[in-house]
Amino acid sequence: MNKMTIQSNPSRSDRARTIDIVHRGLKRRYRAERRFKIYGILAISLSLGFLALLFVTIMGKGYSAFLQTEIKLDIFFDPAEFQSELTADANFPVLVKASLREMFPAVSGRREKRSLYGLVSPGAAFQVRRALLKDRKLVGQMKSIWVLADDDVDMLVKGHIDRQLPEDQRRLKDKQLAWIDQLDDDGRLRKAFNTNFFTNGDSREPETAGIWGALMGSFYTLVVTLSLSFPIGVAAAVYMEEFAPKNRWTDIIEVNINNLAAVPSIVFGLLGLALFLNFIGLPRSAPLVGGLVLTLMTLPTIIIASRASLKSVPPSIREAALGVGASKNQMVFHHVLPLALPGMMTGTIIGMARALGESAPLLMIGMVAFIVDIPGGFTDPSTVLPVQIYLWADSPERAFVERTSAATLVLLAFLITMNALAVVVRKRFEKRW
Repeated sequence: MNKMTIQSNPSRSDRARTIDIVHRGLKRRYRAERRFKIYGILAISLSLGFLALLFVTIMGKGYSAFLQTEIKLDIFFDPAEFQSELTADANFPVLVKASLREMFPAVSGRREKRSLYGLVSPGAAFQVRRALLKDRKLVGQMKSIWVLADDDVDMLVKGHIDRQLPEDQRRLKDKQLAWIDQLDDDGRLRKAFNTNFFTNGDSREPETAGIWGALMGSFYTLVVTLSLSFPIGVAAAVYMEEFAPKNRWTDIIEVNINNLAAVPSIVFGLLGLALFLNFIGLPRSAPLVGGLVLTLMTLPTIIIASRASLKSVPPSIREAALGVGASKNQMVFHHVLPLALPGMMTGTIIGMARALGESAPLLMIGMVAFIVDIPGGFTDPSTVLPVQIYLWADSPERAFVERTSAATLVLLAFLITMNALAVVVRKRFEKRW
């Protein structure tokens, strides 16, 4: 009996060895947890570092586009140029050239004059024209007007052109550098806020190119997308989640919806090209077609988010509504849908943000065209901001590089705003059960 008791009770040394094994196992587990925590912190830090590098790079290249170099010209509105009643049709470039010759009387020869005239933008004549249309009493008077400098002059003033390079390796000649220095010494050179970047459409001249046309195209396109995708997506989600029978057909539809959410966006562009342009015959490069294509692209995302929101509503809400005598339609539309709506709105905003940043499907339907005019409706030719960025990135002029980065900053600002709005909507209206 004593021998059996001794064998059933482990000795103190055995218990000590067991505790040591447990402690060693705990130490290994704690070390693994610390390593996992360090790996997670490193991964997050690395991600934030790359994101910061991206933003710093874009901002470093694009912030200068918000400033534009201007040259002060003394324009004499010669009455001889305005004999006709249609003063807006006068030869305004002649007035700009006459002002430049007046400032540099020593310039002679056709080649030198051409170099001198190249200091100002071709859009300077339109600025002079706008000044006259604003005040027609300027005829016969001298008026000082700040006009846009050429993009090469702008790049020089911003430090993007090295003056120390040999003359044959830079776009500005030595004489032009001397004229620019003289303008600077006379106080006729300045950098001002580039309002043209936000108020003009696209242009072949970088100094007059703006994003307003692309912004309006994006606006009209997103209006069409939101008007179609939100009601259709919510209706499809409500039917699939609340009314559709659970059978093989609904399973196939659900699988296809999930698969469509992962389809590359350019496939939707090909579908829009074949269906909306070639078959139906809708106008090319129109926000209407772009909105239809983006609707097809965002519908799976909105349906999936809406179904998840409906599933998050507790079954007790449904049971309580049915228990007090509500019909199934009343239960869904009076009780379940209002509670699920914040999540649906969040998914819709995220889908709209994705649509705003898409360019591949819109390239397939012709929204890559060079369009100067500001679109005034849903069927006018237009482009969108991502496509505008794509077009400028492909331009050879150095001035378009900074405008590409500046337009990217504007696009990122819109995307961040829309995602922040989604977070606010979710936090503000979401109920926790």
